[in-house]
Parts: sequence; structure tokens; C-alpha cells
Amino acid sequence: MKAARLVVLGVAIAAGGIAAYLAAGSKAPPPPPVAAAPPLETVDVLVAKSDLTRGQVIQSQDVGWQSWPKDAANANFIKKPDRPDAINDFVGAIVRVAMLAGDPIRGPYVVMAKGSGFMAAMLPKGMRAVAVDISAVSSAGGFILPDDFVDVVLTHRDKSSTVEKYISDTILRNVRVLAVDQTIDQKGDAKVAIGRTATLELTESQAETLELSHQLGTITLTLRSILDSASSASEEDDEANGRGHSINTVRFGVSTTGTGH
Repeated sequence: MKAARLVVLGVAIAAGGIAAYLAAGSKAPPPPPVAAAPPLETVDVLVAKSDLTRGQVIQSQDVGWQSWPKDAANANFIKKPDRPDAINDFVGAIVRVAMLAGDPIRGPYVVMAKGSGFMAAMLPKGMRAVAVDISAVSSAGGFILPDDFVDVVLTHRDKSSTVEKYISDTILRNVRVLAVDQTIDQKGDAKVAIGRTATLELTESQAETLELSHQLGTITLTLRSILDSASSASEEDDEANGRGHSINTVRFGVSTTGTGH
């Protein structure tokens, strides 16, 4: 009897060992080690170290190098391997497009003045800066600010009428305001101020049309919506009618072009 118990006990121990062996063999293998990510390749890019406003003259402390993912640095960025002395190159340049701290410096955003005044340096090639006298009434209550787009309206006497009669014509469309008085950049928290002079960005023919209009009547600026600043083909046609010192007049649905004399 004693021997039988020993046999049963031995069989139980053997069965337990076999079960433990099988259980250990069924465990999932350990996961393979995770490969380390390759290091991010970077390049030093010239950026604004502080907020830069339009018309500001860049000083050495205003720009500096900052590491940038190489794949994200496009061809318009100024990279240290290509231009190691770029900081010195941009000292004295004039900001054409406002930038926030950390924004990459791009060539079109600044202009090298080379001794010129900042307004002459900021004008695109072929454009003219023309001043217009304004008041609260003729400048949308003073809400016209730098970088807004406006239409120019001429109000003058109708010389073809036998009675005293005045008509208004839009002589220029969608022109950019460069400055109001001496202000060329409008801060976000700035208060509305009534200026006395608005400086407009015009082509040569537009400037001639505007100067002629001063002799014919009263000039008013009408503020355009920011969503409506793109010129349409019809507006460009109207603008073309203003070339050669002529003015397009619309009366009772009939359009005529005259010299205004």
C-alpha cells in the first residue's frame, strides 16, 4: 500500500513537471529590440530674432541663425552653409513685409536701400508713390490705413450740362495705400487717426491720371473690403480707360470716355 502511494505521488510529480515544461514552451518570444530613430538632420537658417515691422531698418541684433529641419528648409530660406556672412549682409536692409520673431528671412521680404529713402526702397520696380490730400470725409472716416486697398473717385462738374450738375466717377481701382501721413505700418492695437495725406502705390499712367484729376474736381478714397482686393478683368479694363489722361464717365447706363477738358 505504501509502495502504491509512492508510485502515485511519483506519477503526479512527473505530470506536473511535464505540464510546467509545456506551459513554459508556449510563452510568446520576447519582442525584438526597437531600432533607434536616426538623428534629425538640421541646417542653420537666418530668422528674425524679434518682431520686424514694415519700414524698419534691420540691425545686427534683429536677425540670427536658428536650427531648422533640413527637409523643411526650402530654397527661399537663407542657409548658413550657403551664406555664412548673411547677418552682416542684411544689416541696414529695410523690411518690406512685416515678420514675427522666428520667421525665416526671405529675400523678397527685405530690400537693400543702398542709401535711398525707405519709401523709394520699398516701392516695387516700375511703381510710383503719389500723395493725395485727404480728410475724414474723403478717407472713409479715417479708417483707411497703410496696406489697405482703395478706389479713387473723382467728383466734378458736368460741363456738358446746361445746368449746374456734378457727377462722380471711379478713376482708379484697387490701389494700395503705402502710408497715411508718415505712418507706414499699422500696429494691431493702434487707434484710428485722421491723416491729412495718403500715399498711394500707382503705375506711371495711374499717377498721370490722378494728377490730372486734381485739376478737374474733388478726390475721394473709398475703402475696399479685404475680401475684394483682387482686381477683376472688368476693373482692369476700367483702369485702362484712365490711361492717356482720359476719364471714363457712366451716365444713365451709357459709358463714354473723354479728356475732361
